[in-house]
Amino acid sequence: MGPLAALVRACSPLLLTAVLVGVGTVPAAAVPGGPGGPGGPDPGERHARSVMAAWDEQRAAAWGSGDGAALARLYVAGSGAGRRDRQMLAAWSGRDLRVRGMATHVLALDVVERRPAPRPRLLRLRVTDRLVGAVAVGGGVRRVLPTDRATTRSVVLRRSGGAWRVESVRLLGW
Repeated sequence: MGPLAALVRACSPLLLTAVLVGVGTVPAAAVPGGPGGPGGPDPGERHARSVMAAWDEQRAAAWGSGDGAALARLYVAGSGAGRRDRQMLAAWSGRDLRVRGMATHVLALDVVERRPAPRPRLLRLRVTDRLVGAVAVGGGVRRVLPTDRATTRSVVLRRSGGAWRVESVRLLGW
């Protein structure tokens, strides 16, 4: 096995167990058994889903282009989750690989805490999702990465400088 294939094999589990919600969020209303029956999710939940979907789209673009600076702007300064995400991106980019097509199927999303203005705006979410559709491309490689298992995380986003940025991500459950 060549060094490029070894990197793809080694990094695949890292990407799939990334500490963050991926990209291309599918609203839980579109998932069988998700909220969205009569009346649908409440306005606070709809807002949180919208925030996550927009954030995820920006993250997908950064990963797809290998843009570490764009990825860094999605996190609060000093965020451990941001540092880990940039390190993973750098590992892939260092081998001339890009990860494209990442999509996250959101199976559940609960707003645990919401702080509106005038205090610093904050969203603390409990998100259960799974990563699908990621493809590693570059250097003559095109490898479909395996689908992730459902994972539940606590995600804290803070509104700063006109944008929502991830402050922290913590694995919940087992």
